[in-house]
Formats: sequence, C-alpha cells, structure tokens
Amino acid sequence: MFMNSFELRKKFLDFFKQRNHTIVPSSSLIPADPSVLFTTAGMQQFKEYFLGKESPYERRVCSCQKCFRTSDIEEVGNEKHLTFLEMLGNFSFGDYFKEEAIKFAYEFLFKELKLPQDNVVFTVFEGDPSTSSGQVIPFDEESFLIWKKLGIPENKIKRCGRSDNFWGPTGEEGPCGPTTEIHLKGIELWNLVFNEYYQDREKKLTPLKQKGVDTGMGLERLAMVCQGKDSVYETDLFSPIFKEITSPGLVKSQRIIADHIKSAVFLISERIFPSNVERGYVLRRILRRAIRYGKLLNLPRNFLISLAQKAIEIYKDIYPELRFQETDILTVIQNEEEKFEKTLEKGLKQFEKISSRGDIEGEDAFHLFDTYGLPLELTEELSQEKGLKIDKKGFEEAFKRHREISRAGVEKKFGGVGKKAGYESAKLHTATHLLHAALREVLGSHVKQVGSDITPQRLRFDFSHSQKMDEKELKKVENIVNQKIKEDLEIKKEEMSYREAIKSGALALVKEDKSSFPPSFPLRGNSVFKEKYPEKVTVYSINDFSKEICAGPHVKRTSELGHFEILKEESSGAGVRRIRAILR
Repeated sequence: MFMNSFELRKKFLDFFKQRNHTIVPSSSLIPADPSVLFTTAGMQQFKEYFLGKESPYERRVCSCQKCFRTSDIEEVGNEKHLTFLEMLGNFSFGDYFKEEAIKFAYEFLFKELKLPQDNVVFTVFEGDPSTSSGQVIPFDEESFLIWKKLGIPENKIKRCGRSDNFWGPTGEEGPCGPTTEIHLKGIELWNLVFNEYYQDREKKLTPLKQKGVDTGMGLERLAMVCQGKDSVYETDLFSPIFKEITSPGLVKSQRIIADHIKSAVFLISERIFPSNVERGYVLRRILRRAIRYGKLLNLPRNFLISLAQKAIEIYKDIYPELRFQETDILTVIQNEEEKFEKTLEKGLKQFEKISSRGDIEGEDAFHLFDTYGLPLELTEELSQEKGLKIDKKGFEEAFKRHREISRAGVEKKFGGVGKKAGYESAKLHTATHLLHAALREVLGSHVKQVGSDITPQRLRFDFSHSQKMDEKELKKVENIVNQKIKEDLEIKKEEMSYREAIKSGALALVKEDKSSFPPSFPLRGNSVFKEKYPEKVTVYSINDFSKEICAGPHVKRTSELGHFEILKEESSGAGVRRIRAILR
C-alpha cells in the first residue's frame, strides 16, 4: 500500500496515541548529554526517565525524532544509509516490556500497514558469555518465544551476537540491553531495545530497577518499503532534491550531495555554523564534501542553494523553523560554498601535480590541507579514484609538528614580555569571559566562542552568530560588561572533573584555529569529536553571570579591568562574527 512520508509519520504516531502513548515533539539535534555531539537516537531526550526520574509525559510515549549520525558516513550513497534521518519510536519507562512491544510492532507493520511477510526476518540476542567485564548476558529466550507465539516460524527467527543485537548506551554510560529486530527486503527496519542494564564507564553492567522499552524505525526506510522503492533516495523525502540535480550518471555522488545538503539545512537551523571545531567542524565537512562531489558532476556554481530550498520545501510543514530561518540557512550555505570555491580549484590543481608522482606522502597531504584547505578526507577520496595510497600516519606526524610549532610561537609571544604585559593579558582574558556572557545575554544562547586572540594591548573574540550586530546591540553588550566591572565581582577559581563542570553549567570552549583541533579527525561516530579535556579542569566563575572551563590567566576582581570598549564588530566567516576590544 503506497503512502507518502507525511501519511506514514502521522499513521505511526496515531497508532501509538490510540494505545495510550503521549506524542512528544522531536528534541533538538544538540543533545543535553555533553558526552555526545549530536542527537543520534530517539531515546536520548528520554534517557533520564529510563533511569527512574519521573516522566512529565507519563510512562508511555512516542515520537518522530530528528537524528544526525556520522558513524556510517562512508556508507552514505548506498541504498539505506544517511547522515540525517527521522526516527520513529515508542518508549516505555517501567510500564510495558517485551511482549507488548513486540506485539505493537507486529500489529503496526503487518496489520495496520499490511506489509507482506514473505521477505521478513526477525533477529534476537543469542547471549554473550564473554563480556569485557567478565559478566554473562543470557540468550533472550523470551523474545524468541513471543515471536513464535505470534505465528512466526522458527526458521525466520535468527539468533545474533552482541554486535548486532545489543544496543547502547548512548555516550560513555547509560541504559542498554538486548534487542530484537525486524528486517525486511534485507534491511533492518525496526529495532526494539529492551533496557535491562546500566553500563558504567568501565563497561560493567548492573540490572536496572526499572525496565524500559526503546524502539527505533527509520522513517526513510519505512517509506522505501511502503512506496515500493529500491533505495531511500527514491522516496518522496528525496525526489524533489534529485529533480534539481540534472547531471547524468554517478548515482552515488548525487546521493551523497542530496543527503549532505539536507543534513546541512537541519544543522544550520539549530544555529550551528561552519567552523573548525566540534559541531561546526562536522557541518563544514559535509558541506565541503557536497561541493567536492558537485565538482565531479560539473554542477553549476552555488548549486547547493537550490537544493537547500528543495530540502526546506520537503519539511517546512513538519518543522516550521526551517521556513522561518530559510534566509539565514541559505546565506550560511552560500558563504561557505563561496569560501571553499576560492581554494578548492587551486587545491585540486596542486593535488594533480603531487599525485602525478605516485602515492601521496604525509607531508604533501598536510600541505594540501594547511595551504589549500583540502580536508584529508577529500584527499583520500581523490587518491582512491586514482588508485593511490595516502600516508595517513605521516599526515598526523606533520600535523603534530605544526601544532608544536604553533604552541612554541604562543609561548614566545607571551613568554618574555614581563610582569606588566602578563597582567594586562590576564585582564583581557577575564574581559573575554564577561564579553562572552554579555553576548549570550543580548543575542541568545546560540552564541558560542569559536576563536580568540589576546595580546597585552587588545582582545579579539570570534563567536557564532549569523547577522551583523547593530549599534544598539553593541552598546548594550558594552554597557553590561562595564556594569559587571563596576560591581567589583570576585573571579572564583575551582578545580573539578570535566563531567562535574558541565553538570554545573560551565561552558566548555575550544579555539577555532587549526592548531587546537585535529583537522584529520574522521567523520566516524560522535566520540572522535568530543573535546579532549583532562580529567580535572579549572572553572572560573564570575558570580552567577559567567562560568567557563578555562586554563588561562585571570585577575582577582572585575574592578581591576578599568573600562571596556568595543572597537569594531565584523564578519570572520560564514556564521561567525568578530569583536575587537580594549581596556582603558
């Protein structure tokens, strides 16, 4: 039975609403859990309710959750893998468990949607006698017997190991458990997770007092099955984008572009902007990857704009924030495309020269990145197309040397300037904390430091914001900082664990420059993008106005700063503004 994606989304939510589930809107792609960069699963916004905290939505909920994943980015372009997807899910916090969850899934797919069972395979967890902590996890016989009770023949119920049928936790610790999955036409369609355990950071499992159900079914895969398509890219969730890509051939390249532009639209709508750190780094990577594949297809300049408009059109009625922010989204994409275009052609020409000599050495790969902005990932893809190898280890060593030279330059810059200059730098360092907090108060919590530079004479502060600040906003920020200076507030220094710092509300910051964040980090999983803070960090607080993790020098009280004055506000790249300021 053909159903468009809008109908499928509604049918799923209505089905569970009729079975006493509260429909909960999708949460942000930026999760509350600091140990992960993005929301990758529907259960993330409900994580604490699985651990016993009382749910404000009662004990049964369902949702259609926006998700962003990079763990399978190398597979994007095949029939089923995406970076952005919508996850349909139903959840139970200590209410129903395996039997009801399995029956719900069976009823929805085979009675409500009337899907055929010819090519269906069901999987269950076979057990694991050799976990890393020495614990034994038993075979999930209960799920096996429930499927049999529903009339599924034993030869269609496959037993699988931990890598396939045991899920979680999200982040470094949390609820997890065995799964049972429904596979149709050779793809995993619906995954039912039974949270029975809590896994700590040492991988030790402890039985949960409250058992829970966490299910996930990709809307794109469900649409593919119900619309009789051979890939998710042929569904109505992609077809308007593909109509804009008129270039023939190279199907995988077209699919990568379509997937990445959709992901970029949703990331930017969350006030994430291209940069060289954290989420901005991921956004920049997928945009530049899309541009690179556009070059392969000989697509026209600024081709991403029309594709982004089609992506917004597909989702504007479900996620109206895309419609409201369309101008900002398109501006960010256009700026990044133009910025990368300037260096890409030069970089590709240089790559041709280097590759004509054979395999790519690490120093050459780093030169392409450092001088021409060619990410290691693109250099790898270009090399593979020519059947060449790349010395990734040599790249890492070249990057390490570059970082050490950069650090030495910083030490030289501040090392011999004397006590007075050191004190002036400390004052300006404290001023950046006040400025950061004031910007967030005036412009909003999306503001985040993405770079800074401090000399004994002035500060330069780069932050995420898509629009030029007007005179009224600048004056308001300046007045707030000077008011805090006038209040003679104490700058309090504390040592604590990184986790405690984040829980206490401290902002965790990193610089945007290349020396502070490895540009070669692959797009595989969220963990690689997590900031590498030590176990113990220093937190500086200025009353309840500012609280940041920081290793820099600071003064004792705000009154030592004198008078704060903003000299200039300007653009520092797509979605990034820069303020230059002094103390008098």
